[in-house]
Amino acid sequence: MKSVQYFSKEYLERCASMRPEQIIQFLEDFRNLHSYDKPHRTKLISIKVQDNLLQAFKAKAKIHGIPYQTQIKRLMEEWMR
Repeated sequence: MKSVQYFSKEYLERCASMRPEQIIQFLEDFRNLHSYDKPHRTKLISIKVQDNLLQAFKAKAKIHGIPYQTQIKRLMEEWMR
């Protein structure tokens, strides 16, 4: 059985308005995101987060036995799918 993916009208309109170079960049980014045959470079980032949110996030990650930065990366990857 194959899964079916549905696209909203807004999403399809946004895709239709993309320029060729935007489409190429999207496809390249998608390929890089899903290629597991080579290690990916990592990049150090800095973001501002409310202290209470960060502390709660760290506490929840610790309860689940997951390093909080690993969980942040997982959430980012899930959101990109």
